[in-house]
Amino acid sequence: MITKKRIFKSCLPVVMGLLVAGSVMLGGCGKNNVAEGIPASSPSYNTNVSDARNTPVVRAAKNVGPAVVGITNKAVARDFFFNLRDVEGYGSGVIFRKDGYIVTNNHVIDGAKEIIVSLSDGRSLNGKLIGADEITDLAVVKVDADDLPAADFGDSDDIMVGEPAIAIGNPMGLEFQGSVTTGVISAVNRVLNKGESNMKLIQTDAAINPGNSGGALVNADGKVIGINSQKIVTNAVEGMGFAIPINTVRSVVEELISQGHVTRPYLGVSVFDKESAARQGYILNVDKGVYVFNVSLDGPAGRAGFRRGDIILAVGGTEVNTVGELRAAITAHKVGETVEVKYDSNGTTKTVNVTLDAQPVEG
Repeated sequence: MITKKRIFKSCLPVVMGLLVAGSVMLGGCGKNNVAEGIPASSPSYNTNVSDARNTPVVRAAKNVGPAVVGITNKAVARDFFFNLRDVEGYGSGVIFRKDGYIVTNNHVIDGAKEIIVSLSDGRSLNGKLIGADEITDLAVVKVDADDLPAADFGDSDDIMVGEPAIAIGNPMGLEFQGSVTTGVISAVNRVLNKGESNMKLIQTDAAINPGNSGGALVNADGKVIGINSQKIVTNAVEGMGFAIPINTVRSVVEELISQGHVTRPYLGVSVFDKESAARQGYILNVDKGVYVFNVSLDGPAGRAGFRRGDIILAVGGTEVNTVGELRAAITAHKVGETVEVKYDSNGTTKTVNVTLDAQPVEG
């Protein structure tokens, strides 16, 4: 997503190698039920064209394009002098139910005081946030409309490296709404090192520019196989974009619609690996495992006897040496399931069975 300030030009944050495809800045809100927006011109498709012109890309754009929307995030941010100013951020979304349910990225709507959804037919409607999940970077927005064009979800477990990939979204904002770029699936199950997240992503060389966040990654059959989310930004790298697999999206949005959040199993510990410890200015002298620096005494680990200074070595038979690996090992199990945890306590290796709780909902 991209942002635009109305009064002051912001100082951009230092790019750290991996940049989420457009971070949301905070900005103001209005109270109109139907908001003003930049009218979108829908492309016209000539039905009398040759097979050479009517390519899979053309057919995919025709099928999915009308379901891709623009999302404007209006919020409030402080300028250089710490004064509150209205700002706007732009991103994309995909209608997946005809009764107005839209999936987008969490970072597209994060901090919004007002959400405006710009449809492909030129209408702009107020959006209501149904639920969001920071870990998967997904959110669901609802507009008060019916009989909308909805995209068909495909099967992201069935995609192949090298097959065509089509990205549809709004690069650089609503002025370029509905832009189509093409490439291939470069890799599947790609894991990026993003703190505690260890989610598998689809890599593509189809251009995913700021504003494309939340848009659709489509296969040659016109099925949505991913929600565009990230790109790598460095001087030496070009053509590396990433999308959240649609099978992950499907399960997350179901929970967001039903309960407004995603329920995950919870161990009840805060941990460091070597990299996260270094970011905090510490040197972690351990060869294996993750260091426990905080334990929720009434959580699963606390009830099982874990203490600060313990080193978790494995969960459910899976070795864990990073924060992301620990999270992945825990989320591989269900709430209420009992798992075997191997850990080191004061030089003694122990094994204990821990029953996982549901992660508490913040706020």
